[in-house]
Amino acid sequence: MKGIVKATVKKALKDNKKIFSVSIDIVLKSVILDPQGKAVKDALVGPLLGFAGISDVRIGKCIKIQLEAKNKKEATATAEDMCKKVLSNPVIEQYVIRFEK
Repeated sequence: MKGIVKATVKKALKDNKKIFSVSIDIVLKSVILDPQGKAVKDALVGPLLGFAGISDVRIGKCIKIQLEAKNKKEATATAEDMCKKVLSNPVIEQYVIRFEK
């Protein structure tokens, strides 16, 4: 696996591109009922666990991608395109794209 990563980095440097670590958080929109989040919230505040101060729980997914691009603007555009076409359902989900160091 390390050999593949090294080869990818060498190729990216040769093509004058950078490797960006992108983290994409996807959750249901606030107007969409999240039954899994409700079940977790009920368990957290219930008599067995008794955590206080929890008003809402939303369950989602986090996708981490290593992406080759010339710059951050290009990497953002590529990540946006991936989210719209494959990674999320824009009708019921929202996403946030973050770059890790």
